[in-house]
Amino acid sequence: MDLNRLPNDKKLQLCRWYFKVGCVFLPFVWAVNAIWFFREAFLKSPFEEQKQIKKYVLLSASGALVWAVALIAWVTVFQLQRASWGATGDALSFIVPLGRA
Repeated sequence: MDLNRLPNDKKLQLCRWYFKVGCVFLPFVWAVNAIWFFREAFLKSPFEEQKQIKKYVLLSASGALVWAVALIAWVTVFQLQRASWGATGDALSFIVPLGRA
C-alpha cells in the first residue's frame, strides 16, 4: 500500500490500528508500524495528524524494542542454562540435543 495516496486522517487511523494490533502480543506488527510510518511522523512537512502519528510510531518502536530485548535475553538464558535445568529444560525444548551436557 502506498501511504502517499491516503489522506492524513486515514494514515492516522491505520497507524492507530497497527499499534492496537501490536498490543495483542504481536510485536512484529509494532516494528512494521514504526518503520512504515517513520517518514510520515518525522520527515514529512507538518500536518494536523502528525503529532498523534508520531506518538504511535514512538510507542510502537519502544514496544518492539522491549520485546526484542526480552526475546534475546530469554534465548540467551535458555541456551546457556537449559542443561542445568534438567527435566524442566528438556520439557521446554522442542528438540533435545544429544551428547554431553
